[in-house]
Amino acid sequence: MLISLQIENFALVDRLDLELAAGLNVLTGETGAGKSIILDALDAALGGKVTSRAVRTGAERALIEATFDLDPALITWLGEQQIELVGDMSLVCTRELTIGKGGVRSRSRVNGVLVNKPQMDALRDRLLEITAQGQTMQLGQPNLQREWLDGFGGSELVEQRESVTDVYVATQQAFKALEKRRQYEQQRLQQLDIFEYQYKELSAASLGEPDELELLEQERQRLSHSVELQQQSYQVYQALYQTIAVLKPVQIYWAKLNQP
Repeated sequence: MLISLQIENFALVDRLDLELAAGLNVLTGETGAGKSIILDALDAALGGKVTSRAVRTGAERALIEATFDLDPALITWLGEQQIELVGDMSLVCTRELTIGKGGVRSRSRVNGVLVNKPQMDALRDRLLEITAQGQTMQLGQPNLQREWLDGFGGSELVEQRESVTDVYVATQQAFKALEKRRQYEQQRLQQLDIFEYQYKELSAASLGEPDELELLEQERQRLSHSVELQQQSYQVYQALYQTIAVLKPVQIYWAKLNQP
């Protein structure tokens, strides 16, 4: 909960110290009274976008400091960010704006510790929700509607919701396990079909020799070289034919010499 807001040299405000009480706080005033400036200052304190116009005319520096109550979730977050708690168990967000040559420079601190933009964005979601006039989109979000509705049921309803959540998660895990089992069974049946098909193919091949696979491999290699073997055979045939053609006249001449 926001406890206090201090504004110095921001927009049109020279200085303002605003203390807020527990419960509902309502700020009213005529148009131009400064209601929007207060919201803009609070937004700036939590890392909102600012321009040089955010610093009051005639001033070189603006300062906004917002103080919040702590809850266990915020204490845990501060511990994760290595930010120490202050003595009164409150959270102080400070934004300092300084006019420079290139525009406005800013520094953000949480309990006196310098923090970066991502840290402020993460903290902002835990502290504040600003809804301007006409911004009713959140009212149509089912998650927020359920959250708000369950909040009216108190702690008992929250405990029941957590129990239902646990049962739902367990059910989803069981469904996933069942689907995985079904897929495994389908893969097993498909593998059995493949084995059965391969068994029939091997049975139809009538393999009888232990080394038949090697013999078939040799036959495959021989057949793969059939064209080369045919060419070599033809070359051998041509060589033998030429040899016979040369030796035949010699053989005839030799026969005539040996006639009586």
